[in-house]
Amino acid sequence: MGACAQLACDSRLERFYSIDIPAPQTPIADAPLVALDMETTGLSPERHGIVSIGVLPFTLQRIPLASRRYWVVRPRQPLSEESIAFHHITHSEIATAPDLDDVLAALLETLAGRLVVVHYRNIERPFLDRAVRTRMGERLLFPMIDTMQLEASLHRKRRWAWLKRLARRPSTSLRLAESRQRYHLPFYSGHHALGDALATAELFQAQIARHYSPQTPISDLWC
Repeated sequence: MGACAQLACDSRLERFYSIDIPAPQTPIADAPLVALDMETTGLSPERHGIVSIGVLPFTLQRIPLASRRYWVVRPRQPLSEESIAFHHITHSEIATAPDLDDVLAALLETLAGRLVVVHYRNIERPFLDRAVRTRMGERLLFPMIDTMQLEASLHRKRRWAWLKRLARRPSTSLRLAESRQRYHLPFYSGHHALGDALATAELFQAQIARHYSPQTPISDLWC
């Protein structure tokens, strides 16, 4: 990350990259974590934009809700009725919302030095990178832990059992709510960035407690 800081032109990115994330062999129990979730106007980073961001710093031991951050931001792409039905953020809300550029300093400060945990990195990673490239002309790249990928890996390891029961049971859903059910975590309404960040943090704690060790190196978990 230090090399990225030297190459960064924008001072916000320079500060972000200057704070190193934990070394790859750091036990996950010792790593500062932050759950990240975003709601968007669609699924394509090239054609759609971010409408809200929720971040929640946490550790394996606790989730301090007082440190949560949440922003509604005005996308440069129009809202669709379909996206409004998902995230319930309306035209009137985004009309007075800031551009993402206005909250990037606070967002990057919250993420800096922490290992980012998401559920399905193919939303958060490309959307955030695209938004930063559009506004700063620079890339935003950092490792993530993807709870969906962890869940998929755990079920792939049991594929032999799947094959035996394939004709008798449906395929396993990797969606956030269904993944939480397998750990007997409470149901939360979805498609709210901060609520989903909390749900992701709790899911990750449960995954580590059931399937891994607090001493698992973070390099075994990130992608």
